[in-house]
Amino acid sequence: MHLFDLIAEQRIAEAIANGELDDLPGAGRPLALEDERLIPEEVRVAYRVLRNAGLVPPEVATRKEAASLRELIETAGLDDAARRRAVARLAALELSHAAHMPGIGRLSLKSRTPRITR
Repeated sequence: MHLFDLIAEQRIAEAIANGELDDLPGAGRPLALEDERLIPEEVRVAYRVLRNAGLVPPEVATRKEAASLRELIETAGLDDAARRRAVARLAALELSHAAHMPGIGRLSLKSRTPRITR
């Protein structure tokens, strides 16, 4: 165990012994933990900070915009110019998403459920 961990454990034990942690909000209730197994370990803290601030990761925002554009293209009666702009924006989103997902695989924006492509 590291020195920092030992100091932290000691201070927590002292606070418990002194009653400083009694009557905290949420005491006795289970923690609401999120399932973060699918989020890469190196970005979990950043994603948690974003979520607690009411924001979403850029990938999620991109997926939502892509889904909205796809629905607009498929269902709305767009004129040719508006349809071309929507298709171009969707293509740009997909290209940008692919460029920002280096490594072993990329999540496809083309379906509503994530699909790994190589």
